[in-house]
Amino acid sequence: MSGLVLKLGPHERVLINGAVIENGDRRSRLAIMTPNANILRLRDAIHPEEANTPVRRVCYLTQLVLSGDCDPSDTRMQLLRGIEQLSQVLTDHDSRAQLASASRSVMEDQHYQALKALRNLLPREERLFAAGRA
Repeated sequence: MSGLVLKLGPHERVLINGAVIENGDRRSRLAIMTPNANILRLRDAIHPEEANTPVRRVCYLTQLVLSGDCDPSDTRMQLLRGIEQLSQVLTDHDSRAQLASASRSVMEDQHYQALKALRNLLPREERLFAAGRA
């Protein structure tokens, strides 16, 4: 089986090509077979007022592409610039690997994979900000 597989918890919501879909009472699994479908788990969504750090801003922009609110070709350079700026600050091996993956994914119009890689950087960014306040 190819395509994206979504595992949804009870009553979990997901945005697919602009339509909000809510799961029923039981866990379920959906196989998305349409290539380049715009898919966003609403539990993972970053609200505009939460896009207040460098990683969150790049995640939010990627999310806008996934929700269909931004055109991928119009947003590509802005995303790549944001990822490049992050790579100047997040220089450890693991962060670099996530950023390289995100960059490749953006170039291949695989925005779900790009968001997944970028979201892996959120805990690291949080720790860096916490250490800076201490």
